[in-house]
Amino acid sequence: MTDYATINDNDIKYFIGIIGQAYVSSDIEVRQAYGHDETEDLVFAPEVVLKPGNTSEVASIMKHCNEKRIPVTPIGARTGLSGGALSLMGGVGLSMERFNKILLIDEENLQVHVEPGVITQVLQEEVQKLGLYYPPDPSSRGSCFIGGNLAENAGGPHAVKYGVTKDFVLNLEVVTATGEVINTGANTLKNSTGYNLTQLMVGSEGTLGIITKAVLKLIPKPSMDLLMLVPFESAEKACEAVAAIFRAGIVPSALEFMERDAIDWTLRFVTDVQLPVEANVQAHLLIEVDGNHMEAMMADCEKISQVVSEFGAGEILFADDETQKNQLWKLRRRVGEAVKSNSVYKEEDTVVPRFTLPMLLKGVKDIGAKYGFKSVCYGHAGDGNLHVNIIKGDLTEEQWNHTLRDAIGEIFSLCVKLNGTLSGEHGIGYVQKEYMGLVFNTTELALMKGIKEVFDPNSILNPGKIFPSNEKLMKFSEAKML
Repeated sequence: MTDYATINDNDIKYFIGIIGQAYVSSDIEVRQAYGHDETEDLVFAPEVVLKPGNTSEVASIMKHCNEKRIPVTPIGARTGLSGGALSLMGGVGLSMERFNKILLIDEENLQVHVEPGVITQVLQEEVQKLGLYYPPDPSSRGSCFIGGNLAENAGGPHAVKYGVTKDFVLNLEVVTATGEVINTGANTLKNSTGYNLTQLMVGSEGTLGIITKAVLKLIPKPSMDLLMLVPFESAEKACEAVAAIFRAGIVPSALEFMERDAIDWTLRFVTDVQLPVEANVQAHLLIEVDGNHMEAMMADCEKISQVVSEFGAGEILFADDETQKNQLWKLRRRVGEAVKSNSVYKEEDTVVPRFTLPMLLKGVKDIGAKYGFKSVCYGHAGDGNLHVNIIKGDLTEEQWNHTLRDAIGEIFSLCVKLNGTLSGEHGIGYVQKEYMGLVFNTTELALMKGIKEVFDPNSILNPGKIFPSNEKLMKFSEAKML
């Protein structure tokens, strides 16, 4: 393990000289506030919180920290669910919140130049004023930062048709661990010039560099959409219907799954949304189609209705107006908060090919029965991306903190068996790293660690994330072979 330096008075004086007293804080309450994200109840506070305001300041901070071997954890809006923003080794918590400007909306080239501290929904609303569209829209879009979306390769409901964050990134300005400033790509739609450093950086979870600017691709905003809520008496049948919709030649702009508990808990949590749910309904699919021609969209909805009827769908609710559409989307987007308000929980971001989604759901429930836990499942069914919320309920501390580790390992092993993987959009971070041996062998992990070493020779950037210890890797690699 790397020996890291603790921060001393001289370091603090240096940081104040670079960014000013107002943006340097060693206050315990501030450090605690920046020492957690939305991952369970985990708190790992940095020794100091820094809030730089420009690329030059970030470069000076990184150069100093690299020379002194001070760990640096990039911090965005702290909405992450894998512990990516936790300062495991103390050191500097580098908040990017002052990087909050939309620098340029290039209408001629359908691009936007943006800093990483811009809130995703703010960006979407600004470009929409010009008839443009930035599709990646995680549930936390009202508070999450573009930088965090880049770090985790965030998706959201509309990824099923338009793609995830990586599909909209053209170029990045990045400060390396040693304080160098680089550009990773070009502001062009095609680029076959050298290694693709842009895509390497996206999804690297703050372990390779600090993103200070991004050039993102935009598309014309579809002029209309239709939204339908489809009830099912069987959650597995709802999942089976998902692949059938695509086989029928339709690509919805969103296709979301919510099992019964997810709906019930959210309706109690979001009191301004009313939705009668029949007693026999066990799951819903929320399906959206968008476009510019109502006749074609209506034809898609008719075909979808025919497909879902073959899987036992009940009476379909078509949203009548924007108010009802917003209510249904609010219901879906608030599920995670509703679950968290009900119970202590762990959220696993599983993903498999969409045809195997019913098998994943059944397997999760079977594993829950084996280990004695309840789960609430929902997610981006069109992508095969199922969020599994494991509820503590009556589990003992021993079961919750130790036995459950094996249960989660079985869930991830099932994902791998179904040709899936550990995370679809939340990243690996701190809480999933011990399971990496289920997906990658020692050679593959060594290549990743080699890349990390090239970018970050002293391993100061977001240390303790992504890579498992050798002991844990051995155990789970063996499990993979069984």
